[in-house]
Amino acid sequence: MIDPVRFAARYPFELDAFQLRAIEALHGGESVLVAAPTGSGKTVVAEFAVDRALAADRKCFYTTPLKALSNQKFGDLVARLGAAKVGLLTGDNAINGDAPIVVMTTEVLRNMLYERSEALDGLVTVVMDEVHYLQDPYRGGVWEEVLIHLPLSISVVCLSATISNAEEFGEWIGTLRGVTRVVIEEKRPVPLEHHYLVGRELHPMHVEQNGQAAPNPYVVSLDREEVRYKTYYRRGSGTAQHQRIPRPREGHRRVYVPRREEVVEVLAEQGLLPAIYFVFSRAGCDRSVEWLMGAGIRLTTSEEASRIRTFAEMRVAWMDEEDLKTLGFYDFQEALAAGIAAHHAGMLPVFKETVEELFEAGLVKIVFATETLSLGINMPARSVVIEDLWKFQGERHELLTPGEYTQLTGRAGRRGIDELGHAVVVVQRNVAFERVASLASTRTYELTSSFRPSYNMAVNLVRNYTRDEAHHLLNSSFAQFLADRGVVTLERELERDRAQLAGFREQMRCDLGDFAAYWTLREKAAAVRDEFRKGRERARTESIREGLAALRPGDVIFVPRARRRGLAVVLSSREGRPTVLAQDRAFFRLGLRDFQEPPTVLTKVPLPRSGSVRSARYRRDLAARLVALDVRAPRKPRGGVDARVEREAARYERLAEAHPCHDCPDRPDHERWASRASQVDQQIRGLDRRIRTRTETLARQFDRVLAVLEELGYVRAFAIEPKGRTLARIYGEGDILMAEALADGLLDGLEPSEVAAVVSTTVYESRERNPRPSEMPTPASVERYRRFQGIWRRVREAEDRHQVELCRELEDGFAAPIHRWAQGESLEDVLRETDMSPGDFVRTCKQVLDLLRQIEDVAPEGVSNVVRRARAAVNRGVVSYTGV
Repeated sequence: MIDPVRFAARYPFELDAFQLRAIEALHGGESVLVAAPTGSGKTVVAEFAVDRALAADRKCFYTTPLKALSNQKFGDLVARLGAAKVGLLTGDNAINGDAPIVVMTTEVLRNMLYERSEALDGLVTVVMDEVHYLQDPYRGGVWEEVLIHLPLSISVVCLSATISNAEEFGEWIGTLRGVTRVVIEEKRPVPLEHHYLVGRELHPMHVEQNGQAAPNPYVVSLDREEVRYKTYYRRGSGTAQHQRIPRPREGHRRVYVPRREEVVEVLAEQGLLPAIYFVFSRAGCDRSVEWLMGAGIRLTTSEEASRIRTFAEMRVAWMDEEDLKTLGFYDFQEALAAGIAAHHAGMLPVFKETVEELFEAGLVKIVFATETLSLGINMPARSVVIEDLWKFQGERHELLTPGEYTQLTGRAGRRGIDELGHAVVVVQRNVAFERVASLASTRTYELTSSFRPSYNMAVNLVRNYTRDEAHHLLNSSFAQFLADRGVVTLERELERDRAQLAGFREQMRCDLGDFAAYWTLREKAAAVRDEFRKGRERARTESIREGLAALRPGDVIFVPRARRRGLAVVLSSREGRPTVLAQDRAFFRLGLRDFQEPPTVLTKVPLPRSGSVRSARYRRDLAARLVALDVRAPRKPRGGVDARVEREAARYERLAEAHPCHDCPDRPDHERWASRASQVDQQIRGLDRRIRTRTETLARQFDRVLAVLEELGYVRAFAIEPKGRTLARIYGEGDILMAEALADGLLDGLEPSEVAAVVSTTVYESRERNPRPSEMPTPASVERYRRFQGIWRRVREAEDRHQVELCRELEDGFAAPIHRWAQGESLEDVLRETDMSPGDFVRTCKQVLDLLRQIEDVAPEGVSNVVRRARAAVNRGVVSYTGV
């Protein structure tokens, strides 16, 4: 066994108390959750776990959420332990997989657990880095699957960013895996100062008042358009003088939102570089680099610029000259040489890694990045700049949460280099300064669960466990743990409401008879009418939904909603929601709330054959056609009452009038108490429902997923069928679609490039809200895609019958590009025909490759051979780069 004291002595610095507490717990055989700020040294705890496994001649797995982070950790551990002792397993790489220390993505470990892999023999510890990633809506459930299925003899080391419910999360791990030490460190390794940049003036965000941090009153006065004071000093005496001055007019040079070039100049003047500048759009990051270069900003010396150019050329030496030109490498290199770079998911991985390495070396001074940089990658800076506190969250713009702000600013301050880290927020036009200051001073980042049963998870539970064991495992999830915690609070509410209801019923007691029975008759009369109204409303909503889904491109409809009132033409439709262009040239997506009645197709207009709705000319021409149409809005149908419903309601009203309590002189008082009792009774029924739905929620979801699998022939009587064995080895959102496709022989007889095109439709998801219409590349692939859509409809119908929604729509937007790439076309030719960035192209190719590799393992031999050739055809050039 390795001695903690001797281990700590290896480091050139003294270990912090939280690191020693975690190491001591590991040494005692406990599992550990370490929640600490970015850059505080959580990795030291992981290194102890690694050394402990090696000293015992056993294995340790190091899991991360991202391939890039796995590659980085692999490099770090190889440098520390030597190549013979360290392996790497990701979708892209399999290096020395039998080594005692293996770095892998969390999905790889999950798959090993389901397959009961021999690689698990001798495993004593699993390090789960960035474990707060388990709340990621798409992949987060994998972390919970690993923690649930991992044998109890294996200890876990969970490393997390600072989360406000760490004790609760640690308690869940403890209930799942036995004794678990929760080690929380809230103190940042480098203190952080928050600044507010107004024009070119940098102001502290907080000042001390009565020992407490308060919003800077001077900035508050600017924000509130109050009178301000200017302080100056007499030349002779140096006495401070205060001049009362009005707030400058809007647009005055001192109070305005500075351009990005100006922000960087201020940072350079104040000695706050290197900095990460967060811009929540990829195009915004790229434009920022162009603007700085155009403004002539150069942040490096000639010697640094020369070193940068040499390093960048070395990193891309393996690439073709033509590809480098296509990818804009030489502009990228010139910006790097000036100390300026962008960093986002649309960039090629090798370009991103070059930026990371140069920034870490202190050669690149300013990086414009999207929020994806806040996860995992090691890029500490002196300062972090946040330009806009509003971020687009898929459907609408939302203000950053305190947790997101903490995540973004966590990189400010380099340990051992900077005495202070700096967070700079650029002046906000649409957020009050007090709210900005509050955001910066609030430390809440609550971990939630995104765990839900998938088809792959369900068949693997059936394959490996009994029904009761499967239910028990699902009820062991963090999601269910949090739900059960909530049940305790609901039970308390229920107890209080029942006591209140008893009091109200006492107050409504009537000497003439049973007032509760009288009130029930009155309520039944109202309920009959209300139920009819709700039923009519449900039918209307359903008919609107069907009407929207039936709309096709070119259909002209009338939108009655006030803000969007007028004619509109349908451009495209996704998931039953059409995107339309209005007469005022605005384009938007329609939903149920835009209509009171189902939309009626008034006429059709041909859409322009070329161009896109993003083009002003396209919108102008199409809007002109709409304006020229001579069509009238449809008449609004009249609503009515149902005679049968009215007769039923009147019957209850007559019975109530005949009741003795109807003539009670105190009836108004009794009615008031009865009304309150009804409201509380309704609350009680709602609480009962919520308690029932929260208890074993996931187990019920699992049963619904299982019902779909039984209907489609994957499972029978909680035993796995042959189709289920195929599904058990296909992981990802399109798991059941791909399993159905293989069972249906969808890939039989296709060329390798056509296989890649068809498979891509389950993987690709357009970043555009209104994707351009696209086509499959060959007649054979068109026919197979049509069949594939039939399979999708069959699965969705089965899901609808069992109230499941896991299968997302197919998209053919990547079929043509990947087909051309697999046919051997150049990168330039492929990218020219698509709106995709190089990074998105490569990443989507990698996702297709990952799915092709899984299909190759489970498909019949003939199909498997073609899939193998498809994989080889796609995995070339820039796509084949693995970062190791």
